[in-house]
Amino acid sequence: MTTVLAFANQKGGVAKTTSTLNTGVALREQHHRVLAIDLDPQANLTMCQGIDPDTVTRSIFDVLVNRAPIEDIITRCEIDIAPANIDLAGAELALSSAIGRERSLEKALMSVKHRYDYILIDTPPSLGLLTINAFAAADGVIVPVQCEYLSLRGLAQLERTLQMIRENLNPDVYITGILPTMFDARTIHGREAIEILRETFGDRVFDTVVRKTIKFAEAPVQGRSIMAYDPEGDAADTYRKLAKELLNGTSSEHEGRGSFEPLPAYGAHI
Repeated sequence: MTTVLAFANQKGGVAKTTSTLNTGVALREQHHRVLAIDLDPQANLTMCQGIDPDTVTRSIFDVLVNRAPIEDIITRCEIDIAPANIDLAGAELALSSAIGRERSLEKALMSVKHRYDYILIDTPPSLGLLTINAFAAADGVIVPVQCEYLSLRGLAQLERTLQMIRENLNPDVYITGILPTMFDARTIHGREAIEILRETFGDRVFDTVVRKTIKFAEAPVQGRSIMAYDPEGDAADTYRKLAKELLNGTSSEHEGRGSFEPLPAYGAHI
C-alpha cells in the first residue's frame, strides 16, 4: 500500500519544503521507496536537490496540464523527485476550465503508485487549486506550523478546506499530524506557542519538534538534504524521529480527527 502525504499550510515560511524533503530522505534511510512531488511554483523542493528549475524542460506542470506521464519527469536524486519550474505558476489558470481539474494529480499518480511506499507532496503557501489537487490525491496531511501565535491561527481555515475536500472530493483525507517547526527554546513566545498548540490540538501534534538551526539554510545551498549535509547532527536526527513517528503510527493518524477547537483570543496566553 502506498501512503500519499501532503505537507500543507497556507502560510509561507513554515518549513514545508524542508519537512517534505527531509522526511522523505529519512524514510528512504529506513529502506522505503519515496517520491517527492514539487507542487510549488517557487520550485524550492526542486532546488533543494540541486536541480536548476530553469533547466527543467518538462515538469509537474506538463503532467497536470498537458497530461504527460509523470514517470517521464521523475528525476532520481537522494529520493525520486517530480520537479517544478516557473510554468507551474500558470497551472491554475490553465486548469480552470478543465473537467475534473481537482483530480489531475490523483489521476497522474495512478501509474506510479505501485512503485513507491510513500509519495510526499510539497504544496504552495495557499489553499488554491494546486493545494486542492494535493488534498484530493492524499491519504493524509502533515501541517508544519511555525511556533508563533499568528501561525497557529491559520489551522482552523485549513481544516475547513479539508472538510470541503472530504465532502466533495476525498472522504478519507484527514490531518495526519501537526509538526511544530522553527522552534526557539530561548524565547518565552516560542515555548508558550508550543503549549497552546498542544493544549488545543492534543495528540494531533507530533512529539517531534523541529528547532531553528542554520543547518537548514545551509543544506539547500549544497543541493542536499540535512541527512546528507550533516548526517550526525541534531537536525538530521529530528527528521529521523519524525519518520519513526510516521512509521510507528504514534501521530494518532486515525484518532480525534474532527474539527479543530478555536484558538484562544489573541493575548490570552501570549
